[in-house]
Amino acid sequence: MLYNSLQFLLFFIFVTVLYWNIPNKYRWFLLLIASCYFYMAFVPIYIVILGFTIVIDYFAGIYIEKATSLRLRKVLLIISLTANIGVLAFFKYFNFLNSAFDGLLSYSSHHSPFPYLTFLLPIGLSFHTFQAMSYTIEVYRGNHKAEKHFGIYALYVMFYPQLVAGPIERPQNMLWQFHSNHKYDFENLKSGLMQMAFGLFKKVVIADRLAEIVDRAYANPSAQNGKTVLIVAILYSFQIYCDFSAYSDIGIGAARTMGFKLMDNFNMPYLSQSIGEFWRRWHISLSTWFRDYLYIPLGGSHVTTGKKYLNLIIVFLISGLWHGANVTFIIWGALHGILLILENIKNGIAGKSHKNNQPPFFVRALKTVGIFLLVTLAWIFFRSPDLKTAGIILGKIFSYSIAGPLNHDVANLSVLIFCFFVIAVMMIKEYFFLIIPTKNTFKFYFIFVSLLLLSYFFGVFNHKQFIYFQF
Repeated sequence: MLYNSLQFLLFFIFVTVLYWNIPNKYRWFLLLIASCYFYMAFVPIYIVILGFTIVIDYFAGIYIEKATSLRLRKVLLIISLTANIGVLAFFKYFNFLNSAFDGLLSYSSHHSPFPYLTFLLPIGLSFHTFQAMSYTIEVYRGNHKAEKHFGIYALYVMFYPQLVAGPIERPQNMLWQFHSNHKYDFENLKSGLMQMAFGLFKKVVIADRLAEIVDRAYANPSAQNGKTVLIVAILYSFQIYCDFSAYSDIGIGAARTMGFKLMDNFNMPYLSQSIGEFWRRWHISLSTWFRDYLYIPLGGSHVTTGKKYLNLIIVFLISGLWHGANVTFIIWGALHGILLILENIKNGIAGKSHKNNQPPFFVRALKTVGIFLLVTLAWIFFRSPDLKTAGIILGKIFSYSIAGPLNHDVANLSVLIFCFFVIAVMMIKEYFFLIIPTKNTFKFYFIFVSLLLLSYFFGVFNHKQFIYFQF
């Protein structure tokens, strides 16, 4: 079920109204059934996959907590992680690994004996897999008690506002909220609706309109000149931000209307002045997941310099692979890892003496533009279906072939879309959703209705799914 559809609008209204009109002790059941229906609206049979991992992780958590032997606790954790990673690897990476295996065998005139899988990847598999793994890891570490209520645990994994594309939550933040008796709060409802309206605006007015331009250019990059592909690359940076942050806004807002607090997933990432800062602002739930469950266990920064850099490369290579079973994603992750290593080396050379000195505004602005352009170039690999496409686009950008007219789509729409983006940036500061509705109800209604009207008249309603659904 897509957030930018009439089906979801009706679903959201029905579930939210019913939620506030039934006793608290039945609300978890309503949300669980609603979440199952939400997920089954895509491919119904895939609910079985979710059910399989939910059952394993539920019992693993209980027995990990009960186990007195460290060895047994480790075995149970490994069983849980193996089940989750195994499902993820089978559905998402089998064909990729099979293709690589086939390529190796081809040197000896042989081919892989394994057939390629033809079914669709379950929606949001990487997201709810990582959320499920965080639960058993936290129970194993003793940071959270095992959840005894099977329905509540299932809801933790399947909660519809963040089921398909995050935020990737932790048990410490979510499980207690499902046990709480949420009191109806009109201000909370307004702030949630406002955030959902911003999310819808960013998705249908900005992201999906940009997608029409970007998709056509990437479908035939050889026909574009350097100037056009450079602008298209920049527009894609705006597209992916508005698309993904829109999903987070709608999900977080929908949860807030029912009294739930999900973690923030974005914090104006394109205002970053370093790659490290970018990753502290972009897809925060995933970057902190990798930090806590991979980077720190590998030793983090408390190791030799060489090992630290190796840890960074490992994390970003896996992050790239997490996004998709394609060499382009691996290169995208490797680029960010290399950029972060170079940044660490530069900071080490500069020393700590300049750390607290605030540079002039124009220097900070240049840094922000520079980081944005580096991130934009890396996005080319992320967006390209293969290395050939990425090579053509990069070749045109760096060939200095900026002469010639702009692509008709870009010339007519880039300024308009940029204006919409600037308007959105001005209005989506983190505090806005909470301050405006509570301070002035008239202003809330005016902005809320204006956003809905802008979305309706300027939006693209082609039922285009969110980019991160594929992950």
